[in-house]
Amino acid sequence: MNILAKIKKANLLGRGGGCFSTTLKWKMVDEASGNEKYIVCNASEGEPGVKKDGYILKHRAEEVIEGIEIARSFLNKGKKKIKVKAYIYINGDYYQTLGPGLLECIGKKDIELFVKPHGAGYIGGEETSILNSIEGERIEPRLRPPYPTTNGLWGCPTLINNVETLLNVSLVNSDNYRKERYYTVSGKAQNKGVFYLPDDWTIEKVLKETRNYPFFDFFVQVGGDGSGVVLNKKQLKIPVNGAGTIKVYKLQGHKAEKIMKSWLDFFLGESCGQCTPCREGIYRLSQIVKKDSVDWILFKEILENLEESSFCGLGCAVPIPLKSYLKNVAKLPGVFIQDQKLVCKCFK
Repeated sequence: MNILAKIKKANLLGRGGGCFSTTLKWKMVDEASGNEKYIVCNASEGEPGVKKDGYILKHRAEEVIEGIEIARSFLNKGKKKIKVKAYIYINGDYYQTLGPGLLECIGKKDIELFVKPHGAGYIGGEETSILNSIEGERIEPRLRPPYPTTNGLWGCPTLINNVETLLNVSLVNSDNYRKERYYTVSGKAQNKGVFYLPDDWTIEKVLKETRNYPFFDFFVQVGGDGSGVVLNKKQLKIPVNGAGTIKVYKLQGHKAEKIMKSWLDFFLGESCGQCTPCREGIYRLSQIVKKDSVDWILFKEILENLEESSFCGLGCAVPIPLKSYLKNVAKLPGVFIQDQKLVCKCFK
């Protein structure tokens, strides 16, 4: 059985947060025309709370490198005159601590470590922003289509996979993949850390099995501490999604406007400013939350505008934590928020 068939049988999904089919992405790059192709291992990890890629690179770098080499062999197999160059696009903090070990693992293989520029932030991990960064262009998303699978680095077909995705490719190739994934648990948790567990476990089960299920009333943010969905403790019987993170918040005594402001401050600082809905919309939202009287109707309208018209995934991600928090948590007893009845009406 060839590697693509193995990946398909294992039903591998991307672990960078998008959960796109690994089989389909590899097939698209393989079928794209051109005598020069690229592989990019995305180790940028710029969203708060996501720590798994750094953990993997520290403990399982050789398997990640093997996954890159397997991808190279796949794109080259049976073809002549196709050059395949690989990059590891790595978070600067990770490079400082893990760079020497990675270079040792790479050895003489044609894999280049490309350090994510300082200040590139969250948007610097978006796949087309990565392409611009490596090419020396302004770090901002590209208009799609065309997609990187056909028009990536320097216009060539480019395979962009997350660190954990390439680790899984290595495991699938050696018949050691057991349908497990990495989870990061943070926040008001007793036993914070990175855990390797079955990928179909519910949020509740992950918290309980890792001794992180709180003894107090709580809610969680799942999939990233910036863009993740917010759920109350009665909504935890579903699998963990996105980048595999769970952040625990204490319900009693938390301040609604303060937590929303923290999300908006993150997105405001990370927006590349390329598109008006994102640049102006996030600013307006942050100003609304700061006011003594919050206009929840306008707040909702701006969120909907961001969903519908943002250029890239950052603007589209802004409504996820805000709307889910206002829908699932803000209406709970004991939560203090301005005009709670209006909030419940606006965010059903």
